Amino acid sequence: MDQLWTPWRYTYITQVDADKQRQGVPPELAAWPGDKHCVFCNLIASADYAVAHGMPAEEAERAAHIVLRGQSCFICLNAYPYTSGHVMVIPFAHEASLSALPLETAREIMDLTQQSVRILESAYSPHGINLGMNLGKAAGAGVAGHLHLHALPRWQGDTNFMTVIGETRILPETLDVTWEKMRAAFLASRTESI
Repeated sequence: MDQLWTPWRYTYITQVDADKQRQGVPPELAAWPGDKHCVFCNLIASADYAVAHGMPAEEAERAAHIVLRGQSCFICLNAYPYTSGHVMVIPFAHEASLSALPLETAREIMDLTQQSVRILESAYSPHGINLGMNLGKAAGAGVAGHLHLHALPRWQGDTNFMTVIGETRILPETLDVTWEKMRAAFLASRTESI
């Protein structure tokens, strides 16, 4: 019998009442006293708070799985990924409407998405990549109030009976390993472009 090992999902499946918890605040950053009622706003605010109170930036970003910060957007790992390497490009501003974003922010989303695609291709050698934005609850947005773009590598046969019948995804690496791999690749790509 094969064993599936996805320890980071334990928090997700054992949450009693997720609406009463400060979603997006990693346990390592729980000292942050606020709640912005948005998983992405909480994520970035808790990391910023930790840094302002003495935690090294890399340690705070590792805890929050923030891979890269841009001028108006950031890239983080999806806490409940479909595949290893599943990242999201998210504006710092809490905005649900793509058309309401400032032009510079919309451009940065696309620039960071292009970087993400190059890095996913290099780091994971996928057969393809899914990119997507669900704008609004009716469109399937899990976090409808704060737009975000998903980028995830795909392989032939990565949707098998486990996903279709068992409603289970199998990931070959932990989020910490994915963060290390993606962070190093983004930092290397920034160094190369200078």
